[in-house]
Amino acid sequence: MIKKFLKLSLFLTSFLFLTGFVPLPAVLGPAITVATSGNLVKATAQLAIDYEFKKKTGKSSLNYITEEVSKNNEENRINKDFKNLIEKRVKIVHQKLVQQNNEPKIIKDFKLLVEKRVELTHQKLIKQKINQ
Repeated sequence: MIKKFLKLSLFLTSFLFLTGFVPLPAVLGPAITVATSGNLVKATAQLAIDYEFKKKTGKSSLNYITEEVSKNNEENRINKDFKNLIEKRVKIVHQKLVQQNNEPKIIKDFKLLVEKRVELTHQKLIKQKINQ
């Protein structure tokens, strides 16, 4: 009787390990949970949740979570870089505006006068081309 039991157990364990019929890591995790905590319900729930998660996403729950966290960290890094770039640009534009506003009034008036004269001259040249 003991020989038959040993033969049967040897046959089943060799079948289990050699054929890959049962994914060993998927069974090993809940088996360790049962052995350490003694809570069969917790281990069964863990196995069922992991199985459904793998079926829906194609990844184990741990791989999926680590991938999502790394994606989130990458997006946060990109957002920080973008925010820093915008802040630098705003500071540069602000400094230029402050410099323009600090110019003396005479220079501003002179610039406006020159711009007005250039515009009038441009219009006259356009009219002369049309008339020719």
